[in-house]
Amino acid sequence: MALRRDPTARQMRLAVELRRLREAADLAAREAAAELGVAPTQISHIESALAGVSEKRLRRLAAHYACTDGEFIDALVAMATGRSRGWWDEYRGLLPKSFLDLAELEHHATFLQEVQFLYIPGPLQTEAYARAVFSFRVPELPDDELELRVRHRMQRKVILEGAAPTPYEAVIHEAALRINVSDRAASLTQLTSLLELSEEDHVTVRVIPFALEGFAGAASAMAYAGGAVPRLDTVVGDGPHGTAFIDSEAQLGVFRTLFRKVEAVSLDPDESRAFIHRLTKEL
Repeated sequence: MALRRDPTARQMRLAVELRRLREAADLAAREAAAELGVAPTQISHIESALAGVSEKRLRRLAAHYACTDGEFIDALVAMATGRSRGWWDEYRGLLPKSFLDLAELEHHATFLQEVQFLYIPGPLQTEAYARAVFSFRVPELPDDELELRVRHRMQRKVILEGAAPTPYEAVIHEAALRINVSDRAASLTQLTSLLELSEEDHVTVRVIPFALEGFAGAASAMAYAGGAVPRLDTVVGDGPHGTAFIDSEAQLGVFRTLFRKVEAVSLDPDESRAFIHRLTKEL
């Protein structure tokens, strides 16, 4: 079987978890290979996401590694054997890989939590807002690529729609609500859309006002995606070198604590809606 050329973030996560299980069992790759009756290079390919793994082989490896967490093993099996393509694949080769990986992560998430201080979170953005954000990019994007990015961002809203939408909680600082990334009309449309979305049972919007005293958590921006089991959660971080997918248990624990701290000092959902409503009256 041909090796993968460009594994997705989800495929890489499966590979990482299998390597972690082997290392926790203090076994060498050649010992895992012997258990499956394959060459050691096959284990290397599986653990680098260059090759897939069947359910039978995955469960055999998990047993060999003495992993007894049935829910975790079932979740890994789902990652290994589930459908790997979705609406985002139409953008393959057209947009950076991180755009596709983020859409796939959101598609499989059991819940989503986001904290933003300068921008409205992506899945909550209107088309005009998203276009203004992408238009400010340096170097400037060609018109066709800009429109692709806007269309992709709008399609990400699918997680909030349909019969089984993903539970979504956003904590947004007042700064993000007040910054006019475009004109006043676009800002009013964005805030109105945010209010409408916040009325949905599966969407929770909380606001951190400027007036809050003693808040030093402005570096806590994050997007947190719940996995099928907690140890498969993922944090998405944007840095100077692009999008990073964070998945070590120690780091996840830090971000869980950060989200609880930020959530605790934010306005409750009703107060937040009233706050956003007041802002619309100022525009």
